[in-house]
Amino acid sequence: MAQHIQRPTGAFIAASWVALLVGAATYLVGLWNAQMQLNEKGYYFTILMYGLFAAVSLQKSVRDRLQGIPVTAIYFSLCWISLLLSLGLLGVGLWNAKLEYSEKGFYAMAFVLSLFAAVAVQKNVRDVESMRSVRPSQDTRPGA
Repeated sequence: MAQHIQRPTGAFIAASWVALLVGAATYLVGLWNAQMQLNEKGYYFTILMYGLFAAVSLQKSVRDRLQGIPVTAIYFSLCWISLLLSLGLLGVGLWNAKLEYSEKGFYAMAFVLSLFAAVAVQKNVRDVESMRSVRPSQDTRPGA
């Protein structure tokens, strides 16, 4: 399946990286300053790392399938389960946490922003890399 992929704009690439850095840094600074036990901080840190990995892995799997690269059903399902599990674990953790509602919302929003931005960054990295791998003889742009 021939699919035309446009290079993402510099502004979109920058916005994606800024969103990822702001989301993750905000979440982590909030965690660092939180008045909770170290094991609770470890729980929320692990959920962030797990969620970011799951989101990027799912985006890569979706893109692989669109480009005709084989992805097993079990791996694809595991990506979805992992992403939903990370969201569920965060939800359960925040529901049971002795935090103000504003703090719970803070963690939830920083987490979701980080996941969304990680997907956008991974997409941009893949698009830019695919542009680099196009040999000049394959490039159909005028003057290329």
